[in-house]
Amino acid sequence: MFDVSLNRLLKLSRMQKRAVQLGADSAVILTSFLLAMFLRLEGVGFLTSTGVWIAILITLPVSLLVFNWHGFYRTVIRYISLQSMRPILIGVAVSALTLLIVSQVLILGVPRSVPAIYGLLLFCLVGGVRMVMRSLLLRLTGSRRVPVIIYGAGSSGRQLLSSLDQGQEYRVTDFIDDAAELQGTDICGVRVHGPEDIARLVKHRQPEITLLAVPSASRSQRKAIVERLEPLPVRVQTIPGMADIVSGRAKVSELRDVAIEDLLGRDPVPAMPALMAGNIRGKVVMVTGAGGSIGSELCRQIIRQAPSMLLLWELSEHALYTLDMELRDIVEAERLDVSILPLIGSVQNPERISAALHRYGVQTIYHAAAYKHVPLVEQNVDKGLRNNVFGTKTVADAAIDAGVEAFILISTDKAVRPTNIMGASKRLAELVCQAAAERQSGTIFTMVRFGNVLGSSGSVIPRFRKQIAKGGPITVTHPDITRYFMTIPEAAQLVIQAGAMGEGGDVFVLDMGKPIRIVDLAERIVRLSGLTSYHLAEGEDPGDQMAGDIAISFNGLRPGEKLFEELLIGEQVGKTQHPRIMTAKEAKLAPEALDDLLDQLLMACQSRDVVAMRELIVKAPTGYKPDAQIVDLLWDGALHAAPTMLQAGQ
Repeated sequence: MFDVSLNRLLKLSRMQKRAVQLGADSAVILTSFLLAMFLRLEGVGFLTSTGVWIAILITLPVSLLVFNWHGFYRTVIRYISLQSMRPILIGVAVSALTLLIVSQVLILGVPRSVPAIYGLLLFCLVGGVRMVMRSLLLRLTGSRRVPVIIYGAGSSGRQLLSSLDQGQEYRVTDFIDDAAELQGTDICGVRVHGPEDIARLVKHRQPEITLLAVPSASRSQRKAIVERLEPLPVRVQTIPGMADIVSGRAKVSELRDVAIEDLLGRDPVPAMPALMAGNIRGKVVMVTGAGGSIGSELCRQIIRQAPSMLLLWELSEHALYTLDMELRDIVEAERLDVSILPLIGSVQNPERISAALHRYGVQTIYHAAAYKHVPLVEQNVDKGLRNNVFGTKTVADAAIDAGVEAFILISTDKAVRPTNIMGASKRLAELVCQAAAERQSGTIFTMVRFGNVLGSSGSVIPRFRKQIAKGGPITVTHPDITRYFMTIPEAAQLVIQAGAMGEGGDVFVLDMGKPIRIVDLAERIVRLSGLTSYHLAEGEDPGDQMAGDIAISFNGLRPGEKLFEELLIGEQVGKTQHPRIMTAKEAKLAPEALDDLLDQLLMACQSRDVVAMRELIVKAPTGYKPDAQIVDLLWDGALHAAPTMLQAGQ
């Protein structure tokens, strides 16, 4: 019955609610005055005194006007807080002072001590009524809100609790914190527990979400927390990182899914300032493929190393526009003195590349432009080779001609013993740079090789999350497929530092940590979504068995795809001054031999002879072992029916 009445009260208009509050406060003021008189005089004889009633009749409207002037009736009761007590205290003080002045000036028979008693009672009743109403409203709405647990009872956790209390979506049941001094205490009425209580709390409270409020924790610490929560049947979300909160890019209350880097748990090694600035500070820098995942992050980090000018070379108009606007916002916000030049162009256009390098006196090139999606390059072989191989040669030749000081090629782990055209093309690009380093000494050529980056346009993580949002199934190519992973910012930072260590023809390999099974990654993402997963055999329908919430199906390796990737071709690995950057000694091809190979490869590309292209790459020192299947969408086997090494199985 009470809840029904409260619901009716909530449905009143704003003016009706103000009228109710005015009526309630009038009753509270009258009650406080009468109770103060009774306590002072120890009887009710004062009720027959005309002066007493004149005093309250004057004090009442004045008090209500003061209350209204101080915003009592603009405050929404459900959002009232301790900060609201200050205007209540001021309003009550003015009301008590009014009673004192009126009663003494007009000699109305009200004892001088009554206003003080009245003020104390009025403050307790006015504030108390509002807090009681707030508690009742929260109790009413709390039953409809999603129960959550906050991990982290520090300042961020308390801010998050305050934000959630103001909303209608979540109800915080408990805090979890590693700090022993906080455990067992209450924060704003919410008990703080130790990590060992998580399983018990999840079982009894049945929260739908556990919110991580530890933005300043290191990645390894966050990984330990996530691993503790992962087995429990509860979704895990997090607030933004401390850097985003401090910079104003995000608020504590902006909840996000757990970043996949929290699952890797590898803390980045602090950058070496001298290496970060070596090829950049005060120089004119160009990034090709600037709009891509790695290219754009390189640009973000480069502008903070104070180059005199940054040239953004990109074929996609949309990607270039988006990056250009973002970088200009960063330059303005951080007051950086960097000129940014957006250039639309292909790396296969020698005239435009050469014009840009000569006109602006480019000193450093980070060559990130490449087609990198394995299935797409397998289906468009000649375009993949033209862009990744001949595009690299075009930029390299133009760099030598323009006197560029440093050329850094962004390579890939797929270049090691490749089974696909994309990896083979990147290995050929490495050979192009190695030969260019031998031809001359004016431009230092460096190659940096690493594996998959998290959050790139080709990353499996966003795809997995979309598949989970649709109810599954999650598609994985093979149960045993593994990949190396690194965050984009860490990869870009290491590329810049490796490039500064190059002496000419160096191949640097980034330490990617341990490879991760893709199916394990998929299962962890499902668990952190508060769901369970089960495996489907190839061709099996998800409806055939329901052993969990999200099915994981295996659809077989794609053409050219490997079960695992490698970072090194040979065994000759050397250390550098950076603990996560290694050097590799790889086979080379003499410049004259490379020129002959590229001439033949270009002819094969022009005729779209995929078999010939594959044979030429096999002959080169690439380690390429192609899949027997050709899936190029424009290749016509009937036009190339002559026996070849590949067709004969040689």
